[in-house]
Amino acid sequence: MTIAFRIIIAGIVIVMTLFFTGAAYTVRQFEQAVITQFGEVKGDPVTEPGLHFKIPFIQKVNRFDKRALEWDGPPNEMPTREKTYIVVDTFGRWKIGDARLYLESLQEERRAQSRISDILGSKTRGAVANHNLIEIVRTTKDRIPEVETPDPETAEGGEEEPEKAKQAVWKSITKGRTKIEQEIFAAAKEELKPLGIDLLDIRFKRFNYRPEVSRQIYTRMTTERQAIAQEYRAEGKGEGDRILGEMEKELKRIQSEAYKQVATIKGTADATAIVTYADAYNKSKESVEFYEFQKTMKLYRTALSSDTSVILSTKSDLFRYLKGHGGTPNDQ
Repeated sequence: MTIAFRIIIAGIVIVMTLFFTGAAYTVRQFEQAVITQFGEVKGDPVTEPGLHFKIPFIQKVNRFDKRALEWDGPPNEMPTREKTYIVVDTFGRWKIGDARLYLESLQEERRAQSRISDILGSKTRGAVANHNLIEIVRTTKDRIPEVETPDPETAEGGEEEPEKAKQAVWKSITKGRTKIEQEIFAAAKEELKPLGIDLLDIRFKRFNYRPEVSRQIYTRMTTERQAIAQEYRAEGKGEGDRILGEMEKELKRIQSEAYKQVATIKGTADATAIVTYADAYNKSKESVEFYEFQKTMKLYRTALSSDTSVILSTKSDLFRYLKGHGGTPNDQ
């Protein structure tokens, strides 16, 4: 085999290798491909995974993701229908529905993200501007509170309209946040479809006020909660005073009944004692003298203490037992 022949064989092998290398390409499970020739799309998008072929060196493979992609929009400040400025933060999910349209209109994901931000931001701004804040914040229209926490300013000046000062009824909502999200989704989906983008979902992630408005709202919330707490404390104190009053009344009733029972028992005992003393007095003279002596000694114990000064006549019945002998009151 001559050298020239070997060179020819090697050249053929190299050409064949380059041909098959440039002609064959693979598509993975999560990919789809669009073939272009000199910038012009050729054929339908290739969505089936596996080995595929194209014209080498002339045609180009453009690969795109088939999976769901995320979009996280920047927070934007926008007004509600009642001219309340809020910062709205949204996020969404999308995928490439038509790779051919996507390539012809956007070419790459960076431009697609920018276009999605423009469309979703515009639809969100329009939806927020057409609804009150409560419609956007409330999840569904079924969660409607009956009354709102009283406004301290309204409550202070509520002499003319006391009932209005007590409670302010919230405005009822007709749609709610979920319905508004669905409206934004439907409008944006139709506008993104010609770009080859299939919008899967869009949601409100967060609502915030302006920083200066937030401080005012937090201050008002604190004031309202303090007013509510003060009202609860006043009600609790009133209930506590009522309970203490009832307790004092019940205590006095119990003491009165106890005093009545004690007086009854004591009176019965005194009557029994008097009857006993009378019976003893009527029995004999010695019993009478002993009874008088005992009563006198009891009187001494009660009336005469260490710091008591008593002036008595020598004829006093009380003095006779203080003498050296138990004489009569006429004894000198």
